[in-house]
Amino acid sequence: MNYYKFTPLIKTPIWGTESWQISGVPGNETPCDLPGAAPITLNTLVREQQGRLLGEANYRRFGDEFPLLIKFIDARQDLSIQVHPNDETAHRHGKPRGKTEMWYVMESAPTAKLYNGLKMQITPEQYKAMVDNDTICDALAQYSVKEGDCFFIPAGRIHSIGAGCYLAEIQQTSDVTYRIYDYRRPDKDGNLRQLHTQEASESIDFTVLSDYRQHYTPKKNESQLLVDCPHFSTAVYDLDEPMTIDYSELDSFVILIGVKGEGTLTIDGEDVSFRAGECILLPAYIKEVRVNGTLKFLETYVLSE
Repeated sequence: MNYYKFTPLIKTPIWGTESWQISGVPGNETPCDLPGAAPITLNTLVREQQGRLLGEANYRRFGDEFPLLIKFIDARQDLSIQVHPNDETAHRHGKPRGKTEMWYVMESAPTAKLYNGLKMQITPEQYKAMVDNDTICDALAQYSVKEGDCFFIPAGRIHSIGAGCYLAEIQQTSDVTYRIYDYRRPDKDGNLRQLHTQEASESIDFTVLSDYRQHYTPKKNESQLLVDCPHFSTAVYDLDEPMTIDYSELDSFVILIGVKGEGTLTIDGEDVSFRAGECILLPAYIKEVRVNGTLKFLETYVLSE
């Protein structure tokens, strides 16, 4: 196969909907439909294809578990205030790895907002007191957001997606989240959701920055780098004319995430439709893709260490 598409896993937490588009999280692996064969899970595909799929260096680094998790998140209510641990802290708590992630905002409500990072210096003791007295949001940087906004959330940064946001999320393959504050709202059974105040306090990076937004200049028909970190590199393309993308020097799989419009990809002479709301996984051996159409998409991959 020159490309792979997966059946998303749809989850409906109390705040809205999240679609796990490409996932190798154990117990939540997305199935791949192969022509003429029974569906197989993503990690089974990795075990079968190994470096041919991931890239040789990536396969040595990650083994049989796919390293990225791709989601679309549709928030109809505010998500909890939360933080993710880094790998070291996650290991201390018996988790396989931490979680660094990023958000790319798609067409959202005019009132959409989110939290990302601290806007004031607080101590771990002040953090716990502000959680207890319902003022923790006062310490957080809040942003009104629109289509095209991008935020990087390294492990340790407090964050929350707000009501009205619709976004693509790219992250490490991990489902570890420490819930800091949940507005004292009940779940579907009338119970308050569990908080992880102590685990979160061990994970939070209390550094304060002046701005947490990723700044870039939107341009037509060329790659615009959004995030480059040890866990993934992500760029955005906004095309209204044909483009050939060269992957000949890249030893990694590539995921293309459609965020607006539609078009056609030509992969080793085969045409495949591609539109907003879809994700396509390209194996590491694919060296060139031709894109036609009016289409905006994200491109993400993992560079070997």
